Amino acid sequence: MARPKSQQHELKREEILDIAAQCFARQSYPAASMNDIAAAGGTSKARLYHYYESKEAILFDLLDRYTQRLLAIIGQAEATAQRRNLDDRAAVHELIRSFLEEYETSATRHVALLHDTQFLGDDQRELILNRQRDVVSAVTRFLRRAYPQRLNPVNQTAVTMMLFGMINWTFTWLRPGGAMSYAAFAEEVVAMLERGLAG
Repeated sequence: MARPKSQQHELKREEILDIAAQCFARQSYPAASMNDIAAAGGTSKARLYHYYESKEAILFDLLDRYTQRLLAIIGQAEATAQRRNLDDRAAVHELIRSFLEEYETSATRHVALLHDTQFLGDDQRELILNRQRDVVSAVTRFLRRAYPQRLNPVNQTAVTMMLFGMINWTFTWLRPGGAMSYAAFAEEVVAMLERGLAG
């Protein structure tokens, strides 16, 4: 019977994933090597292989955990809306705030999700893509409930993707500690939704 992994082992894996995500964002996934990841983490390639059998295994674990986190944020937003008795608009606004709060600390993981899923094997790629579809479907439901007079079967996908277009690419220009905070940007997105969809 296999011994359970220690908490220290799990913390080390999280550290490796953070370092790998930075390497993939800086160099691109194809260009970053196991040697690069090991060097960035101040360890040896042999030590890295103790935790992950390959660069693809690192990428999959990174995206697996991150997409699960995004789905958890949606679940938490739904629970918060029920607990605080929020109306549907307030619920979608809180979801946007929660996504941007996450993006502030996971920009390199988000870069990997947007750019590197294509490098996974077929089964792993399909699992990650299905989770992304689940995220999009859930956000569409939030928006449809919040703005029923504006969303319909014809435009709901376009409106959802417009929202993701506003928030998903923040890693290219919005910097922690910059002129605008992620929290302030979330309020701008909420205001734009209200002005654009609340007619």
